Amino acid sequence: MFTLLRSAVQVRSFRSPLIRWKTTIDTSKVPALRDDDLEETFVRGSGPGGQAVAKTNNKVVLTHKPTGIVIQCHSSRSLFKNREEARRLLVAKLDELENGDQSVEAQQRRIDQKKHSEAARRRSKRQEMKKAWKEREFGQPD
Repeated sequence: MFTLLRSAVQVRSFRSPLIRWKTTIDTSKVPALRDDDLEETFVRGSGPGGQAVAKTNNKVVLTHKPTGIVIQCHSSRSLFKNREEARRLLVAKLDELENGDQSVEAQQRRIDQKKHSEAARRRSKRQEMKKAWKEREFGQPD
């Protein structure tokens, strides 16, 4: 009955009562990390966690040599989780630096902003309809 056009970058559907607009984020331009470009050091962390944090090197300091960006991650007590999180943060920062408006984070912000403005439009329309109904039913403005 309905057909959807699909591409590698964006999925779109037409407007009908059953189907809403769908968009996906273009991740084709996200930079790839090369291990040669990274300098990874592990230092002792601080904060809550007692001996497990105070005596182990579980804070990750990741340096991207070509750009000089330094990421420090000590969000958990696990060294593996901190390494993964530091790399994720570095990729996000490099993506923002290289792609600007086309970065994954910027695309997500635009989608969220569009959703918010659409919800605000619907809210105001509903409020106007309610006000018009009250005027019709009771004959006096609120």
